[in-house]
Amino acid sequence: MNEGASNTAAELPVARPSRAKPARSRTALTAIQMGLISMLTVLLVLAVWIAVTHLGLVKPLFLPKVETVLNAFISAIEGNIDGAPLTEHVLMSLFRVISAFLLAALLGIPVGLSMGLSPAIRAMLDPFIEFYRPLPPLAYLPLVIIWFGIGETSKVLLIFLACFAPVALAARAGVLSASSDQINAARALGASRWQLLCFVVFPAALPDILVGLRIGMGVGWTTLVAAEMVAASTGVGQMVLNASNFLRTDIVMMGIFVIGFFAIMFEFAMRWLEKKLVPWRGRA
Repeated sequence: MNEGASNTAAELPVARPSRAKPARSRTALTAIQMGLISMLTVLLVLAVWIAVTHLGLVKPLFLPKVETVLNAFISAIEGNIDGAPLTEHVLMSLFRVISAFLLAALLGIPVGLSMGLSPAIRAMLDPFIEFYRPLPPLAYLPLVIIWFGIGETSKVLLIFLACFAPVALAARAGVLSASSDQINAARALGASRWQLLCFVVFPAALPDILVGLRIGMGVGWTTLVAAEMVAASTGVGQMVLNASNFLRTDIVMMGIFVIGFFAIMFEFAMRWLEKKLVPWRGRA
């Protein structure tokens, strides 16, 4: 009986530990493949735009031809639109957006960190930020004009208010990313409150702060047109508003493309900065 059992056991295959390769997602795409898909999608939309406009399926008032928008772009560069070259409009809009964005970063990050670290400060400031954050800029635009006039201050302030709330709230949420173990370990090593903030809390909150800055920059660009409604003589948003009053759809679309181009450039710059400052993000 024992011999039969031993022979049967000898004939059975010995189970060896399998070295399974880590499963790879079949839907994973490389950066080059994603870039090609994006480029092909843009070219497809452009081809559809050319087709429907040249076949007369859409009236030029609603969707002008591609070459008409290009001619408007050339006319704007030559200064034949709104009495100033396109570079002057772009530089003035960039000045307003960047000034407001930098001011929002300089004030919003410390305020958000303070709200995350101090319940008392959070209780004082959170109601005001949460109250005005969902309000559209056009809602408090009249108050800004009454209080600060129609100069550059009111334009920059309007964009600043739109950028400030996302930055401050992102910094406040980022404080929670610092674990209690890290904080207790730093305190056990004798770290002061300032060292704790600089070397523990701020690095942990930095990924969320950068996301808040990206959102704030995007909101700033969307508020640009509303800000340049305030008696502006130059600016891409002002040029778009004037063109809409005369039903110049080609100039409107040209201005939209210019604003979108610079907004995308800033977005790519923020993504590059995020990779440099927080390379560990998404690799945990």
